[in-house]
Amino acid sequence: MDILLIAGLWLDASAWDDVVPELTALGHRPVPITLPGQGDGAASATLDDQLAAVLAAVDASPGKPLVVGHSAAATLAWLAADARPGNVAGVAMIGGFPAADGRAYADFFAVEDGVMPFPGWAPFEGADSADLDAATRDRIAAHAVPVPEAVARGVVRLTDERRLGVPVVLVCPEFTPAEAQKWIAAGESPDLARVADLRYVDLDSGHWPMASRPRELARVLAEAAGS
Repeated sequence: MDILLIAGLWLDASAWDDVVPELTALGHRPVPITLPGQGDGAASATLDDQLAAVLAAVDASPGKPLVVGHSAAATLAWLAADARPGNVAGVAMIGGFPAADGRAYADFFAVEDGVMPFPGWAPFEGADSADLDAATRDRIAAHAVPVPEAVARGVVRLTDERRLGVPVVLVCPEFTPAEAQKWIAAGESPDLARVADLRYVDLDSGHWPMASRPRELARVLAEAAGS
């Protein structure tokens, strides 16, 4: 099965470099997606541009792919399910929840000169980054790509209720499945509360398991594709 890999904020497609060979060895075809504005130098990219890149990968797949979104890109993966509900086998969300219709995509940090730069590690101290050694932190920070303002502040539009029938696997890295269930029950993710087939998978890692636990993450995604 094709497994489309969408990295979160500040990451380009190389974020999946350690996951790709593991998924290939497990019999799948991993497809890391280069997002406009995050790896191609297009600082003027919009959220619609990024979604178009994801949908192009969905449309190019010979079968129904599993669409994987990390962190904020959980929303991009969900937007793909909304736009192509009959052409997506499932969605896996790693450490993130989809933004609700009408909300900003990822307006989390300060925008400077039209982009949202990586804010450094201070906001992610604790469970998010505890499993990253100094060298890995330095590598991620050195390769971080400022996210265009029109992506971060782009408005999410969900239009097709059939997306709720697409199976979702919520991979829980820096938080537990029990915590995720509590947050969803409290209303923090209205769509996930209505998904017909929602499964939780615990993964002992921080927020960036593609860097710290690539083999374990690949196995989780392969199991999600197989199911």
